Amino acid sequence: MKVSYTLPENLSPVLRDQIHGAVAANVRQALTEDIGSGDITAALIPKTRQSVARIICRDPAVICGRPWFDQVFHQIDPNVQLEWHIKEGERVEPNQVLVVLKGSASSLLTGERAAMNFLQTLSGTATRCQRYASLVSSTGVILLDTRKTLPGLRVAQKYAVSAGGCHNHRIGLFDAFLIKENHIAACGGIARAVARAHEIAPGKPVEIEVESMEEFNIAREAGADIIMLDNFPLAQLAETVRLNRELPGTAPKLEASGGINDQTLLPIAETGVDFISIGTLTKDCQSVDLSMRIVEQL
Repeated sequence: MKVSYTLPENLSPVLRDQIHGAVAANVRQALTEDIGSGDITAALIPKTRQSVARIICRDPAVICGRPWFDQVFHQIDPNVQLEWHIKEGERVEPNQVLVVLKGSASSLLTGERAAMNFLQTLSGTATRCQRYASLVSSTGVILLDTRKTLPGLRVAQKYAVSAGGCHNHRIGLFDAFLIKENHIAACGGIARAVARAHEIAPGKPVEIEVESMEEFNIAREAGADIIMLDNFPLAQLAETVRLNRELPGTAPKLEASGGINDQTLLPIAETGVDFISIGTLTKDCQSVDLSMRIVEQL
């Protein structure tokens, strides 16, 4: 079985370099913890038994995670055949068939849970992201994820964010600066932190979190590329956007963060901020309900 897939167009360039290795590594870890020394229940089934199974979705959802799903069966048994009935990132309705599997019955059952764990978790992330993206589709704002991801599934969840129509913030602590309150205190102030960031890693984006207009003005004068407006009231956000456009000098991008939910998202987007970062895109996602049934013996 050949595993191939097309990456979402809005996927972070950093993730494009990491994803192929991450898929294989994620699956190896999942199979190691699930199978251990061997699947003793699947051993009840004759090795020659061939079956057909299908997976349906019980919820309305955006389906995401095919690379991980396919890789599970590729690693367990490359002879398993997968016939997908939907595209990655496609929205489906309850009881819709997603994929039909053909092959060794024991291989299908050994891979069932690991494969569906990836598919239901990443589909849950993509579904939430599509819902949030649709709420602000009338604006020009870009919705960003955060580093609040499931341990070990950073690349996978950020891939799902892209599949759901949102965008990736920095991938980790290595590809961009995000200077927060504790960094500022430890560095001795906003201006020193920004200057030091430009010095030690020229070319890396420098973002700084501020909690007041005074801090915003300092960060702007210091030359931050992006200023995160943390928990700013709505009126203050709109005023900051206006000032940022009118003040002399190069205007940094503005990112709103904190207190984002279904009710506050659109009003915040309408203030004119460039970005809104939302931790709940990944940390509070609800898995999609999937079911696999063997429907035929070959």
